[in-house]
Amino acid sequence: MAENEPSRPKGAFDHRLKRMREHGLKPEYRLEQETEAQKDRYINCGWGRLVFANTYQDTGKLVEVLRNERPDRRDIAFYVRDPHVLVGSAPQELFLDPSHTFRLNLATYRPARSRRRGFTVRRLSSRSDAEAINELYISRGMVPVPPEFFWSDLDPRTTTILVAEEDDTGTIVGTAMGIDHNRATSGADQGSSLWCLAVSPQARFPGVGEALVRRLAEVFKGKGIPHMDLSVLHDNELAIGLYEKLGFERVPYFTVKRKNTINESLFAGPALEDKLNPYATIIVNEARRRGIQTEIIDAQGGFFRLSYGGRSVACRESLSEFTSAVAMSICDDKATTRRIVERAGVEVPDQVLAGSADEISAFLDKHGSVVVKPARGEQGKGIAIGLTTTEDIMAAVEVARTFSNDVLIEECVTGQDLRLVVIDYKVVAAALRKPAEITGNGKATIRELIEFQSRRRSAATGGESRIVIDDEVDRCLQANGYTLEDVLPEGQVLPVRRTANLHTGGTIHDVTGETHHTLIDAAIKAARAIEIPVTGIDLMVKDPRQPEYRFIEANERPGLANHEPQPTAERFVDFLFPLSVPQPVRTTLNRAGT
Repeated sequence: MAENEPSRPKGAFDHRLKRMREHGLKPEYRLEQETEAQKDRYINCGWGRLVFANTYQDTGKLVEVLRNERPDRRDIAFYVRDPHVLVGSAPQELFLDPSHTFRLNLATYRPARSRRRGFTVRRLSSRSDAEAINELYISRGMVPVPPEFFWSDLDPRTTTILVAEEDDTGTIVGTAMGIDHNRATSGADQGSSLWCLAVSPQARFPGVGEALVRRLAEVFKGKGIPHMDLSVLHDNELAIGLYEKLGFERVPYFTVKRKNTINESLFAGPALEDKLNPYATIIVNEARRRGIQTEIIDAQGGFFRLSYGGRSVACRESLSEFTSAVAMSICDDKATTRRIVERAGVEVPDQVLAGSADEISAFLDKHGSVVVKPARGEQGKGIAIGLTTTEDIMAAVEVARTFSNDVLIEECVTGQDLRLVVIDYKVVAAALRKPAEITGNGKATIRELIEFQSRRRSAATGGESRIVIDDEVDRCLQANGYTLEDVLPEGQVLPVRRTANLHTGGTIHDVTGETHHTLIDAAIKAARAIEIPVTGIDLMVKDPRQPEYRFIEANERPGLANHEPQPTAERFVDFLFPLSVPQPVRTTLNRAGT
């Protein structure tokens, strides 16, 4: 068949060879004899470093350069020759940028015949220009440049910064940055690139973006540079349309970046369509940051599945398959929990099962004040605190029985409610939980203030926290000499519940760094006694800095949200998927010897 094919002119083969060289699957540059000045090149652009990955022979060295990215910067590894190898070398830290690379052949580029009216494109020339550029960067979600960089670190022979200025107002409405690769790499790369094209949405004249791109192309064409490249998000159809109109063609070159908060939207994938509660959301978001596959099983119930490598774990918020059914059963029964942790040496309050009026009266005489709570239940439902009469106790028992057939009467221990979050038998966070309270304004009734505060708490917690007006609220108000219809004096703070659960309107205050080691030890001891790796241990303490405490209960599904700045979700995902732990955390743990 080959003998029957018509012969092709030599020019056609030359053209194909040229296209293979320029548009091949690998960056075309690789000098046979590089000088030291041409190896391992990058340039500081103010917002981060542009790393010429095609000048790096050693993948490990390229990874180390990217690891040295500053916390508030965005480094870019451009022209990555083997992106799969680079990302595979540090999969928890690096990701393949979902952007296309486009190239403009400056040898064939022709400037526009007509000039745009209403604005002028010129070079950066003043401090006010620099400030205007940063305002544009911030407004477009880009990383701003330290002002001193423009005057101290920028080499105008390598970096060209253009601005578009409206003629009648002097307002800066657009900017673009160009990099001369020949100067930046000492001749290792002959091209150029365009970055940070930003146009103000307030620009009054059309064509600002096109004018900036054209002007930059003319600058580099005038230097004899063969082409100008740029990177654009694959779904930015408006920008891609502009570049193709100007003659840019897509080329198969790749960009790799670090998984940092600035780049989060690029590697975390599209936002979840299912609406999860805050306790599930904080875990799912952390998993997605690490590239862990997430599947929402039931958003309303907080059920999801995480998969990474060969491991797949179903969770309901912080409750995972690693918590056994036996441990859950222990936590579900407060009387059993108390017996088990007491045998482990944890200090517990005196407690009896609700019985006859005589038995209740005898227990009340012994302690003076008691707590009534369902033997099974969560979120503080059915709990009454600080009861001092047999009649009130009997009434509270009836209410508690609507949540559980078995009701416990417990010695009332005064103090502060301390929640310790234990993950993998380590205390990750400690926080004081304070009951809901209101502040008077001298005009509104207590009922109105509670309803207002409840709406605020609900809005701030995604509907997870609200103050329900019930018998517990009435008892709390009566103890302070108020009713729901009284007007609270201006500035007076009044607690309206005694339970401090977040779900009943309570607030949470981090005290991790100041919690006494005896309390830490007690929480870990209780978790180990129950054999539950992830739990919330509730203690009643006089002060988190003092060793006195009483164990209250253990929660098999502690809420990990609202413990900022403690990394509760991070440690939970570490526990589920140890191999997904980011390298900086591994390094820190190794140094600490944990």
